[in-house]
Amino acid sequence: MSLKLMYITNQPEVAVLAEQQGVDWIFVDLELLGKVERQGHLDTVISRHAPADVSLIRAALHSASLLVRVNPIHERSREEIDDVIRRGADIVMLPYYKTVKEVETFIRFVAGRAKACLLCETKEAVQCMPEVIRSPGIDYIHIGLNDLHLSYGQTFLFEPLADGLIEQLASMIAQTSIEFGFGGIGRIGEGSVPAERIIAEHARLGSTLAILSRSFCNISPNQTINKTQAQLFQEGVWRIRAYEQQLAAATSDWLEQNRLQLVADVQAVVANLQTGKGMLS
Repeated sequence: MSLKLMYITNQPEVAVLAEQQGVDWIFVDLELLGKVERQGHLDTVISRHAPADVSLIRAALHSASLLVRVNPIHERSREEIDDVIRRGADIVMLPYYKTVKEVETFIRFVAGRAKACLLCETKEAVQCMPEVIRSPGIDYIHIGLNDLHLSYGQTFLFEPLADGLIEQLASMIAQTSIEFGFGGIGRIGEGSVPAERIIAEHARLGSTLAILSRSFCNISPNQTINKTQAQLFQEGVWRIRAYEQQLAAATSDWLEQNRLQLVADVQAVVANLQTGKGMLS
């Protein structure tokens, strides 16, 4: 197992660092339509990248692929998709779709000029997944946990992983040749749900895609990378790769025990969050 790791940045210097440390996809994020309304109250990064950033990152990269997330289907989607492909996107990602028609429109606009990646992050996208995966032209599906847990009215990002929803989707997609992944991962040994538990779930479910969290290299715009940040990034990716090698020997029983522990971790976080809400109300 070896995850394709993605890192979101519009800074060429950061993109080069990530590429040098083995990140597979550099991720430029143009999605803005509706995002502030959906996620503005959360501690999530809302990227404010511009189309010109696609060209800047394309020029900086040598081996990593360039992924560009466009906006959900809207009246100017064809122009937007044409533009990012012209600027050098290797993979174009469609976020926040809710219907098969939107997926088909997206695939038609990409027209085989780049790889097509869907971001499944709504209850409606889950419901239409059996039909969506029969549509020709889909190369990748990523399951986005930020919006997905909001769509289901849940409290915590990783609830869809703990309650079996991601496993249900993974089982469906695994019947096809489409590569898939879910969510993001932080640094090994960190997080309210440790990153290693989540990486082991990627292994158990056959997932091949994951986004690296901002904690790997949280550099402000126009800030120069210092030696400490570069070393932290290098160490963080190295520890993920080393853990993946350990997982190659994991038995199905061990992976199931990890799943059960992940469920317990998520339930503990949810209980704490709900207790806190109760105290505030």
